[in-house]
Amino acid sequence: MDPAKEEYVEQVLSWVEQVPPGRVTTYGAIAAVVGGGPRQVGAVMSRHGGPVPWWRVVRADGSLPPSHDGEARARYLEEGTPTSGTGRVQMRDAFWDPAVPD
Repeated sequence: MDPAKEEYVEQVLSWVEQVPPGRVTTYGAIAAVVGGGPRQVGAVMSRHGGPVPWWRVVRADGSLPPSHDGEARARYLEEGTPTSGTGRVQMRDAFWDPAVPD
């Protein structure tokens, strides 16, 4: 892998690892701190995100791709992540912004 791409992958994964249990961030929020766009972050997560808490990165509306729904719901329940009856994360209560230090 190209060293620049490898560094980008490592940056994305590093930020995902920092999302606290019970909280989520978005592909766009990660992109805002590492560069690129939400789709680039999504591509990294798709190819390399297995070892990190991937369920803590959601779409801006609080949803995950349908293929992740079952396992992610179990993780949200386990971590106490605020969700709605439809399974979407309640972004107002659960959003963690990597650009704003805790």
